[in-house]
Amino acid sequence: MIASVLHLSRADVKALKITDAYSLHRVVYDLFDDVRTESEKEQSVSSGILYADKGGDFHGRRILMLSNRQPNAPIHGEVSIRKIADSFLDYSQYRFEVVVNPTQRDSASRKIIPLRKREEIARWFIEKAPQWGFEVSSAHLEVEDIVVKKFTEKTGREVTQGQARILGRLTVTDKENFVQSFQNGIGRGRSFGCGLLQVVPI
Repeated sequence: MIASVLHLSRADVKALKITDAYSLHRVVYDLFDDVRTESEKEQSVSSGILYADKGGDFHGRRILMLSNRQPNAPIHGEVSIRKIADSFLDYSQYRFEVVVNPTQRDSASRKIIPLRKREEIARWFIEKAPQWGFEVSSAHLEVEDIVVKKFTEKTGREVTQGQARILGRLTVTDKENFVQSFQNGIGRGRSFGCGLLQVVPI
């Protein structure tokens, strides 16, 4: 896997017309060769690309990316690249940060509904963690930056996506599953900046 960071100046952001979650998605995906067939896209086969918008300031913006192939040189901005060693995923505990799209299915209507309260999101994450190959402690869990993003895809479909940033410590319980979660992302909304597990070994 390859970790890279896209550095954009204010002028780059303007030139690339980054105004919402979809335009940022477009900029990131344009950096990579498209290796999926139309059939694979329809079947939601993973793109092999995850990213997290780290925000910025008056001077520019930073987007963290994780991919199974190297990004191409950008027309605007700069990309720094480093390969992730296999041993990086051999630890048992990590500090982590992740942006998630927390949802649950309503038992009556069967509709997917967003979670918006900190306590609900924390409980949802703790309950979901074992299926991603790790467990988390509520004592070390922080839920921040709960936002709702609205944007229109190129097909014209309007999308409303709830996001929350979660920080804490995790303990790996199933290494194979954890590696898959790190490589492929967790939860919903991964095409639009959710699901990238940013981890640091403890």
